[in-house]
Amino acid sequence: MNPVRSNRAPARIVGDILLPRLTAIALWLWVAFNLLLVAWVGLQSLKSSRDVWIHPFSLPTAPQWANYSSAWQAAQFSKAALNSVLLTAVGAFLIVAVAAPAAYALARSSRRAAGALTSYFAMGMSIPLQTLIIPIVVVKLSVSTFMVDWVTGWWDDRITLLVFEVALSLPFAVFVLTGYFRSLPGEVEEAAELDGAGPLRTFVQVMVPLARPGIVTVLVLNVIGLWNSTLLVMVIAPGEDERTLPVALLNLYGTMQYSSDWGGMFAGIAILVYPMVVLYLWCGRRIVDGMTAGIGK
Repeated sequence: MNPVRSNRAPARIVGDILLPRLTAIALWLWVAFNLLLVAWVGLQSLKSSRDVWIHPFSLPTAPQWANYSSAWQAAQFSKAALNSVLLTAVGAFLIVAVAAPAAYALARSSRRAAGALTSYFAMGMSIPLQTLIIPIVVVKLSVSTFMVDWVTGWWDDRITLLVFEVALSLPFAVFVLTGYFRSLPGEVEEAAELDGAGPLRTFVQVMVPLARPGIVTVLVLNVIGLWNSTLLVMVIAPGEDERTLPVALLNLYGTMQYSSDWGGMFAGIAILVYPMVVLYLWCGRRIVDGMTAGIGK
């Protein structure tokens, strides 16, 4: 009997059979934990503060739907929700509108600089936001002062916030879409060129529909990221009329811990989290397909 072959057999069993199964089990346990956590938050939001503490893992005996209205009013969610919706919608649209043509140009360029630029976009994803806080504050103050003193006489920090949100989200969007455009066959563009279509028409009418799964992936992931953005909002637009839902939820926590309205606190969390959970569950398959088809190319 060959001792080398006998030693390789257990290693092959571990690497080819046991390890993938253990990984799958760990992933499913993690998914189950997160789903249970989301469901638990929803149940807590329908309880009174007394039941939250005394019976944290039981079903609500009498659903307290008033928790949602109290949380909405206490945190002034009306203005915050409007800000979140506008910033998320406009920001996600601008990210895709800028990233898609840039990624297409990089994917189809034969110049050596295209590969370097793609690498720079990949490197941009690794820069932590916390390391940029001081430069962001300096730029924010400078832009606001310049616009108020020299240009328009007024300025809304939400515009500055939108610019930074788009700029910081572009590296990921361009990187993913570049890989996706590279996965598309070049024969389609050649056929469009033979039909008399120019570069712009080819991109808009041919390549964008073909890249729809990748674009939807980038759009949905950026919607989730912009909706949950907290630190950047607190730094750039901390005003009461400018804050978004995550910042309003932090203020709600500061209020609820003194009033002990924990049912209202969980209701505020559900208002913030549940729309994105529903969106992700609805588009989850498209996100996975877009990521696997694009990033690996």
